[in-house]
Amino acid sequence: MTDIKAIFFDVDGTLMSHKQNDVPASTRRALHELRLRGIKTVVATGRHMIELSKLPVSDIPFDGYLTLNGNLMLDASRKVYAGTPIDKGEMEVLSRIFTAKRIPFVMIGENDRYINYINETVIKTQHDTKGTVPEVGGYTGENVYQILAFVPQHQKQLLDDLLDECSVTSWNDTGIDIIPKGGGKSAGIQKFLDEEGLDRSQIMAFGDGENDIEMLKFAGIGVAMGNASDTVKAAADYVTDSVDNRGIEKALRHFGLIE
Repeated sequence: MTDIKAIFFDVDGTLMSHKQNDVPASTRRALHELRLRGIKTVVATGRHMIELSKLPVSDIPFDGYLTLNGNLMLDASRKVYAGTPIDKGEMEVLSRIFTAKRIPFVMIGENDRYINYINETVIKTQHDTKGTVPEVGGYTGENVYQILAFVPQHQKQLLDDLLDECSVTSWNDTGIDIIPKGGGKSAGIQKFLDEEGLDRSQIMAFGDGENDIEMLKFAGIGVAMGNASDTVKAAADYVTDSVDNRGIEKALRHFGLIE
């Protein structure tokens, strides 16, 4: 059996199927068996706990939650214990974009999230990914841990070129994450490992999106879902089946972690 002590799971397209709008029964059984075997299970997602609490994963127990792409960390009881906010200087640039209302921006803090304005791209993107549309609000200088931009892919590079202290990754054709440099899922995982006294060789990670690539490379074993893009698959150590065809269960069986 592989010496894996903890496994990190992306949510959308990994734990949760958008076709079923649910966590497949095979995945639920696999997660339960992992916990019975003493293997820690941790969520690693771009979503905020506000959204997670409304999704089908909310009734599944986990040993930790790396939300906002690892930049806001919660323990098993869902209490925040660590975070990496966006640099204040960078927030000056981002707040100007937010105020100009040329790009739909969602600001996400520890306890709240709000958008500068809503258009059809926002509504369609959130509908397609089972997300919710935040209320319109204004930035008042609080710590921001992640920003969502709802723009076509060709505008992603423009934002990337503009921001020196942030990383920009895609999670959808019209959805972009803006997070602090030095943050991200792998940085969040390292903090978790430090807390638990584990080494990266003792962990596995599952993902399907561009914002999972760093995590898949960081983990001792990185597993790409069958529904992932070729770029994500190329970053993984192993490619399993799709979320809708028992992908997580099959990979865990392959590595001898469940029966």
